[in-house]
Amino acid sequence: MAAFSHRPVLLEECVEALDIKPGGIYVDGTLGGGGHSEAVCERLRGGRLIGIDRDETALAAASERLARFECFTPVRGNFRDVASILSGLGIEKADGMLFDLGVSSPQLDEASRGFSYMADAPLDMRMDRSSGRTAADLIAEETEDELARIFYTYGEERYSRRVAAAIVKRRSEAAILTTGELVEIIKGAMPAAALREKQHPAKRVFQALRIAVNDELGALEQLLDTAPDLLAPGGRLAIISFHSLEDRLVKNAIRKRERGCTCPPDLPVCVCGFVQTLRSVGRQPITAGEAELEINPRARSAKLRVAERT
Repeated sequence: MAAFSHRPVLLEECVEALDIKPGGIYVDGTLGGGGHSEAVCERLRGGRLIGIDRDETALAAASERLARFECFTPVRGNFRDVASILSGLGIEKADGMLFDLGVSSPQLDEASRGFSYMADAPLDMRMDRSSGRTAADLIAEETEDELARIFYTYGEERYSRRVAAAIVKRRSEAAILTTGELVEIIKGAMPAAALREKQHPAKRVFQALRIAVNDELGALEQLLDTAPDLLAPGGRLAIISFHSLEDRLVKNAIRKRERGCTCPPDLPVCVCGFVQTLRSVGRQPITAGEAELEINPRARSAKLRVAERT
């Protein structure tokens, strides 16, 4: 078994947020290296933890790490399908659900996965390598306008049109198959001032491609639509996001279920039919403290939002 070591983000904060009951049923919808799940399992006595991941390597490594816990059930799947996964296990309601939307460190650091702009590798970026389009497929097939939209919307790339035009020009000459080739194209499309910035010039485009390849925002929207209804009363939903697009979706979804009444404010009784199903636990997202940032700089952009089923 290859090593799949990953430092869980906001570990203690997540455990506290879930308010774990020893006999409860919990879901870790983004199992990764199993760090969050291990902390939950250590607090269970007669309860159950369902660990979901679509990355076969992560699932195998986490299953090995958590094999000593009878409460642990691994499932290969996408968290967007949490409703059907729980139904297939005969579970109607859970007492807590945790979703860490970040890419695991081993996925970023393993060059062959194609997530990183720091090493040359096949341009893949699929979290589930058994299906779907690769990043190379995407940049070969999409129009210039669509590529620019992806880079701007998912990566907030200021020079999205310049990069998209450069990709289309290069692919007319030869297929773009590696991360190194793509980095070269991105750098060539950037103005000199952008190349002098502290942030790597390819970071935003690579983030955008990863999100598009894995339909991360579509999966998150589906999750946010279904997961709250799978919680028992008092059950907690904890979601860690890493960029503004994700955090905005999470914040708005919680707000809609908490304060979604559309009646005029001067109406004495609600007539729109709104029923509150979530209550925010804390009005501001939880972020990493200085001690965690010293040992895990990738936690800097993490935001944890927590809501409770009413």
